Amino acid sequence: MKFTDNPKYKNNLILRLTFEFAVDIVKFSEKLDSLRKFTISNQILRSGTSIGANIKESQNAESKKDFIHKLKISAKEADELEFWLYLCNEVETYSNADELIIKLIEIKKILNKIIASSKNNLNK
Repeated sequence: MKFTDNPKYKNNLILRLTFEFAVDIVKFSEKLDSLRKFTISNQILRSGTSIGANIKESQNAESKKDFIHKLKISAKEADELEFWLYLCNEVETYSNADELIIKLIEIKKILNKIIASSKNNLNK
């Protein structure tokens, strides 16, 4: 069974988007590996797949504060990844990351909305 076939995840927008994004990140990292850009590739693979993994982990949070904390870790990983992707776009010998940046910006918007909403609910 595939991740995206599971109704539990298929109906959760942020989980679905970050999982699909992680697949794209793996492919991009493999492309960089084929160009022998191992150091940046490893950084991108680590931070890019960590976003969805932390969001997945947040689904089993022990409390609302723990949930928010795990989402904030995802947001930090997204910010780090954004740095690496922009770096790729600045160095001529690296693959262009524009498509990934566009997807990442959308994920960050959704993630920040979830964090803000969760904080507001926490304070009620």
